[in-house]
Amino acid sequence: VQLQASGGGLVQPGGSLRLSCAVFGYPFGRSALGWFRQAPGKEREIVAGMGYSPSRVYYADFVKGRFTFSRDTAKNTMYLQMNNLKPEDTAVYYCGVGPDSRSAKTRESEYDYWGQGTLVTVSS
Repeated sequence: VQLQASGGGLVQPGGSLRLSCAVFGYPFGRSALGWFRQAPGKEREIVAGMGYSPSRVYYADFVKGRFTFSRDTAKNTMYLQMNNLKPEDTAVYYCGVGPDSRSAKTRESEYDYWGQGTLVTVSS
């Protein structure tokens, strides 16, 4: 199983980035998918999670209205569109996959595999 995350970088406040995470060797279609992040000196936290039901997407309060989580089952890839980025969004972002689930999963322990992380830096 391999998850390949990409799309991070340096962006000014108010800017946008789109993170991608391609999943190899794991049954993607009905899996729980998630994005977490870890800022320097802080614990890893949930950003967004998704079950196989497209209507059941969880967003952390601090990203609601700014980030959009999506999946492309044909490409075995998940995306995190991040708009109106703020300096406090600076972190390493990790994608994860877990067992089949209709609902979103919000805890790290509910995921089986993780990507390597991609760094997002929001700074002027």
